[in-house]
Amino acid sequence: MPTPRETILAALLARLSALAATALRGEVLPERVPADGLLILRDGEPGEPEVTLSPLAYHYQHRAEIEAVFQGADRDAAFDTLCANIGTALAADRTLGGLCDWVEAEAPRHVDLPVEGAASLKAAVIPVVLHYSTADPLG
Repeated sequence: MPTPRETILAALLARLSALAATALRGEVLPERVPADGLLILRDGEPGEPEVTLSPLAYHYQHRAEIEAVFQGADRDAAFDTLCANIGTALAADRTLGGLCDWVEAEAPRHVDLPVEGAASLKAAVIPVVLHYSTADPLG
């Protein structure tokens, strides 16, 4: 049986998979970026939980990351649209179907990656904070 953390990350990946870009989880950047863009979900860190004792609950602000990558001639506009679509997808259901208390993306950290002999990659890391509670930090 998957843990709440795993269930939440799988639901986030499913939400990203509904977008036009190719969505992966925990993969390395491939040699070729798909024409519609690439999203790589990194599991991130749950951090130190706040604990309540009655009933016992661990409240996490888990920081996952989405690496968004786009390549091509019109990469600036297409990349901006991709980032906006990620925001729209997350805002459509901030609880991921009731799995989280709240899901919120932070501002992207942009990076331009030069590629020898090809158009450079437009990329950003988009932190996503997942607020959830569990009765067991390992379960």
